[in-house]
Amino acid sequence: MNKKLAAALSGGAVLVLALTGCGGDDGNEKLDSWANQVCDAVQPQAKKIAAANAAIQKETSDNSTPEDVQKTDSKAFQDMSDAYKAIGAAVNKAGAPDVENGEKKQTDAVKELNGISASYASLKKQVDDLDTDDQAKFADGLKDIATELDKLSKSGNNALKTLEEGEVGKAMARQPSCKTATAPGQATQG
Repeated sequence: MNKKLAAALSGGAVLVLALTGCGGDDGNEKLDSWANQVCDAVQPQAKKIAAANAAIQKETSDNSTPEDVQKTDSKAFQDMSDAYKAIGAAVNKAGAPDVENGEKKQTDAVKELNGISASYASLKKQVDDLDTDDQAKFADGLKDIATELDKLSKSGNNALKTLEEGEVGKAMARQPSCKTATAPGQATQG
């Protein structure tokens, strides 16, 4: 019943991977400073999101009680909501990157991150509202949440990709904290 939820959730990790950039070496001091600030703030949040994903996947075994699944999922969604909000705040605080259309890219990315945060907060509320006494109803409710999660993992990182195009991505790739922000065993895109 909860396996679909775990599969949908693993897609959520893609959003964090978008924040890790790819290789490059031409230095731009202002941009490097911006990237360093963002990467340092993203790293603990990426770990929080990976831990939340892992917790949900661990709780997907069929012998988990609905109460255990509900408690784990609720906490994980809250953690993810907080993490995306914190990443949005970090990008906002860092200011616009020193690139063409930097301000628009920054504004769009912050808006998107806050939207993702709100979506996870909404999923937490949905999980909290599920009836754990009725296994069939609970399973149906989880399916609905998995569908929402699937949509969330497939949409939502266009502004982040735009933010990290070109020089910004290269600057982020030069930051040690961005290189380690990816979850183990997952490749970065780019």
